[in-house]
Amino acid sequence: MRRDLHFYLAGINNQNFLMRDRETGSWWQQVTGRAVSGPLAGTVLEPVASDELTFALWKSESPRGAVLAPVAGHEKDYDSEWEKEVARLPVPLSFPGQGLADRDIVLGLEMGGQARAFPLERVRSQSPVHDRVAGVPVVLVAGPDGESVRVFRSQLNGSEIELYRDRQSARWQLVDAGGNTWNFQGCAVAGSATGQCLEKIALLKDYWFDWRNYHPQTTVYNH
Repeated sequence: MRRDLHFYLAGINNQNFLMRDRETGSWWQQVTGRAVSGPLAGTVLEPVASDELTFALWKSESPRGAVLAPVAGHEKDYDSEWEKEVARLPVPLSFPGQGLADRDIVLGLEMGGQARAFPLERVRSQSPVHDRVAGVPVVLVAGPDGESVRVFRSQLNGSEIELYRDRQSARWQLVDAGGNTWNFQGCAVAGSATGQCLEKIALLKDYWFDWRNYHPQTTVYNH
C-alpha cells in the first residue's frame, strides 16, 4: 500500500546524506533510496526519472517551465558551497584501479541485475557512446551544451540502431543509417521514424568511489 512520507536531512553516511521521514522516523540512504533503520527498514523508494541539465538547455526544452526558488526567509539555510566542502573530505572507502580516481564522476547504469560505470568525461568526448548492459543495447549521448548526458535504449521497432553526430549540420543533431534525424530528447524529427522516440534509461551521476561502494560487482566502460 502506498503512503505519503515527508523527509528531512538527518545526517551524512559515506558522504551521502541520510533522510528521515516524519511519519515513521525511519532513516533512508540517499544513493539507494533504501530505509536503513526504523520501522520501514529494508523498504526501497520507487525511483522517479529525472534529468541533470544545464539551465540553458532545460530552458530551451521547457520554455514555460517553473524554477524552484529558496523559501523566503530561509536563504541562509541553503549551503551553496556543499560540493566544494565535500570534495575536500577524505573518501570513506577507496577503490583504486580500473583507470579511475576515487572522485572521478561516472554515469552509473543498473539493468537486469548488472551495473556498469561510464566515466563522464569519456562519454562527453566520445559521444554518442554505444554499449550493452545485461544484453540491452544502450547509447549515451552528450547534449548540445556538451555537458548534459542522456541514455537511451538503442532499439527502434525491435531492431538495433546506431546513432552518429551529424557533423555536416550547423545545428546539433543525430542521424542513423536509415536516414532518420534525432534530437536530444531521443525523438526522430525527420525521416521515416518521425514522431517515434527511443526509450529513455535512468542513470545515476556519482563519484566512482560511491558508485563502486554500492555496486561492488560493477564493470567499467573503457573503450
